Amino acid sequence: MATLKDVAAECGLTVTTVSRVLNNRGYISKNTREKVEAAMKKLNYRPNEVARSLSKKSTKTIGVIVPHIRHPYFAEMISNLENAASKQGYKIILCNSRGKSEMEKKYLEMCSSNRVAGVIIFSGGVALEDFIGSNIPIVTVERFIESGTAGVECDNSEGGCLAAKHLIEKGCKNILHISGVNENAMPADERASSFMQVCDEAGVVHREVATDIQVYENQDYTDFLYETLKKNSDIDGVFASSDLIAAQLIQVLTKLGRRVPEDVKIVGFDDVFIASITTPSITTIHQPIKEMAETAVRILIDASEGKTVAKKTVLPVKIVERETT
Repeated sequence: MATLKDVAAECGLTVTTVSRVLNNRGYISKNTREKVEAAMKKLNYRPNEVARSLSKKSTKTIGVIVPHIRHPYFAEMISNLENAASKQGYKIILCNSRGKSEMEKKYLEMCSSNRVAGVIIFSGGVALEDFIGSNIPIVTVERFIESGTAGVECDNSEGGCLAAKHLIEKGCKNILHISGVNENAMPADERASSFMQVCDEAGVVHREVATDIQVYENQDYTDFLYETLKKNSDIDGVFASSDLIAAQLIQVLTKLGRRVPEDVKIVGFDDVFIASITTPSITTIHQPIKEMAETAVRILIDASEGKTVAKKTVLPVKIVERETT
């Protein structure tokens, strides 16, 4: 395996000069840079990122901690985070905590010891106070952490408002909201609050049911939805907290002999790929996943460079009308 000395010898330069080229420090002529790049290519030299991080105090790597990698929302978010990081010359280390706080803590410790530029975290209840002293920026997405560096959210309140108004405008008189897990306070809770407020102001009957942690982790809502619909057989509209729930709801309603949208209208949330390929396709609240990913990466990099960043960034949502309404 080629070393820095081999590259220097190949292009007839000093090790110090080659190092300056690799780390982009000081003035480097175009001719010198081209010599070094040609030697690196010829020798198939790959810089040791860990060694380089010792002088820079961090690698150009971002830790990403998600509760699930199979969920359509997180799968799409991870893809956009990787793309956004790559454009800035960064790589990501992906960690799947499976929603367990002890796993999150281990991953945070791992990221810290591996000198990442920062961590983007999506879930869980682990306290971050233990990591403040490490000076690693921690950017949260769709969750509340007072001790985090910054947070990025979509406008959940507006999302709940848009969903309720749309179902009411479509003639729904008895609406059910299926929310996420209610064990920890999350920004997504604002969807339910706004939904209920709009329904109350319009004098529309509404009910709310929360999924449990086991159902959320399995991502199979079938039995839960069967039981919920048996208890609420008179509903004519549903606001589901994710497109994954909405997609499974269509299947359950069909098996129960109820037509969508003729008998029951559905609005989902997220606007991930699955929303456009179900039959019927899902009317949903579009969450700006690409923009949220880009914002989280930009904020993290800025914070890692010592720049001042906004404590909280909220991005707008919109309703995308499809066949379920």
